[in-house]
Formats: sequence, structure tokens, C-alpha cells
Amino acid sequence: MESTRAQQSPLTPLIERADATRRSSHSELARSWRRFRRYRLGMAGLVVIVLLGAVAIFAPLIAPYSPYTVDTSRIGEAPSLAHPFGFDGIGRDVLSRTIYGTRVALLVGLLSTAIAVAIGVVIGALAGYFGGWIDSMLSRIIDALMAFPLLVLLVTLSAVFSPSLKTTIIVIGVTAWASYARLVRADVLSIRERDYIQAARAAGANNSRIIRRHIMPNGLGPVITIASLGIGGIIILEAALSFLGLGVRPPTPSWGGDLSSAREYIQVYPHMAIAPGVLITITVLSFNLIGDGLRDALDPREKE
Repeated sequence: MESTRAQQSPLTPLIERADATRRSSHSELARSWRRFRRYRLGMAGLVVIVLLGAVAIFAPLIAPYSPYTVDTSRIGEAPSLAHPFGFDGIGRDVLSRTIYGTRVALLVGLLSTAIAVAIGVVIGALAGYFGGWIDSMLSRIIDALMAFPLLVLLVTLSAVFSPSLKTTIIVIGVTAWASYARLVRADVLSIRERDYIQAARAAGANNSRIIRRHIMPNGLGPVITIASLGIGGIIILEAALSFLGLGVRPPTPSWGGDLSSAREYIQVYPHMAIAPGVLITITVLSFNLIGDGLRDALDPREKE
């Protein structure tokens, strides 16, 4: 019995330390969730986004009609009980197109943000951790991209490549990462000098492991907050591109594309612009409220 204890004792501190780290991580997540729940506007925004996500997933079951079916006898028909949002300028049901347009808005917002965050975190971590000429080169790229008007750059790239949903997601994702890279770089410059990073170096951990296991996880809190706020901006960018005819191509339902179609009939059939315009506003506001809640929830200075 004593020999067994003696053999196990060297591993005991490591096991206890791992368990303590795991418990600390779980408790911090629980505290963050409790702080987020206290912010009622953030919870309201989260509920709205969850509902919109359900609408996007189950659009074929929720939409009362096909978003592509054209009835030329009902062009511009006003809202009614059977068609609450009326018909558009070529005779399609506006409610069904608005429901299906939720898919495009959320897909572009979430996937483009994921691409931008992935690129920005990697480049920011490399610039902040290595410093020197690597930092100088990457920082100049970041500064140049942030100095260039984003919408003008998106319009240029979208005009060069064939407009489609896939192109819109990729183009926005690969051009919107600069702000994330700058934020991560600033955090990494501080994190790399902390004691546990020096201890990891002394223990023989290579740069790749230090960045992956220690630098990135500790710098993701602010990135998550900024990303949640940025999703709304990206949805507006997609709507702007589709409005200009450089985003999702017709007849695919898109809030921006439907607004562009409504522009031609705004004086004759004003109801065409109401639904997509209101949905864009509600969605962007909901993501902004979630971002405000996450900012407070992930702030380490915030008290219970």
C-alpha cells in the first residue's frame, strides 16, 4: 500500500493542478454567464437571434409560399391576412422572401465574422509575439487595410469576382480582419511578458505551442466581444452589396436585394421596403445588444 502511494505521489500535484485549472475555467464561465443574464437587453437580443436562427433553419416549414413563385396578376398587391407583407414588384410574396432572406443575413454575418476573426487572431498573435521585423511588416499591412474605405474595397472586389453568396462571404471575411488583428496584437504584447509565458519557455515549450495553448486563449475575451458587435456591421455590408447588385444575385432572397428591388417602386408600393428594412434593423440591434452584454460579462473587473 505504501509503495503504491509513493509511486503515485509525484503525479498528484499535476493532477490536482489540472483539476483546479478545469474548475477555475468552469467557474469563470459560470460567472460570466450570470453577469450576462443580468443584462436584460443582452438577453433580449440573444432571444431574438435564437428565434431568427430557428426561422432560418426551418424556413421551408415556416414560409407560407415559395419565395420564387411569381404571380403577375398580384404585382404590388397591398398586405392582407393571407399575405401579411403583400407582394413585390414582380408578384412574389414578400413575407416568404423575408423569411428566406434570414438565411443569407445570418450565414454572411456569422461565417464572414468567423473568417475575419480567424485571420485577425493569427496575424495579430504573430505580430505581437515575435515583434521585430515581423511585427513591423504585419502592422503596416494592418494599417494599410484599415486606412482604406472598407465598402469601397468590398465593391471593387465584388465587381472583380462573380457575385454570389459564397463570394460575398469570402470577400467580406478576408477584408474585415484588420481590427481583430490590431486588438489581438495589443493584447499579445502584454501577455507575452507575463510569468506563465516565461515559465512555458523555460519548460522548453516551442513558439507554436505557446501561441496556441497560452497566448490565443488568454486574448480571446475582447475578440469575442468585438466580433459579436461586428456581426451586425457585416450584415449591413452584405445588405449594401446586395443593394448595389454586387452581393447575392437575384432571385435568391436577400434583405439587401429586396430593398434594392423596392427602391424602384418605393413611391407606388412602399410596403415592399418595410419588412426587409425592419428585419435588418432588428437583427443588427440584437447583435449589438449581445455585444454590450458580453463586454460586461467578460470584463474581469466586473463584480458579481
